[in-house]
Amino acid sequence: MAYDPGAIDATLAAAVGDEPALIAELREAFLDSVQRGLDGLERARDAEGWQAAAWRLKGLAASFGAIRLMAIATEAATVPPHDVVLLRKLRRAVERL
Repeated sequence: MAYDPGAIDATLAAAVGDEPALIAELREAFLDSVQRGLDGLERARDAEGWQAAAWRLKGLAASFGAIRLMAIATEAATVPPHDVVLLRKLRRAVERL
């Protein structure tokens, strides 16, 4: 699976133009939202909650061009809740953003 570390910044630049301060602010907001998405997965009480959190994380990742995170979130929606291996993969993907 390809990983493009500049995809998020390119997506933001396409949306707001050459505004480095705004891009940095939006990037930070994105990362905060991603962390809340991970927290939602970890707090999920059942399979439905887990799947809903995974789909939200996937949508967020897709909106910002975070392809690897999107793919792992898609995978998360298909595994049992609180899958340790999958949560580890998600955390690693987030660290690379």
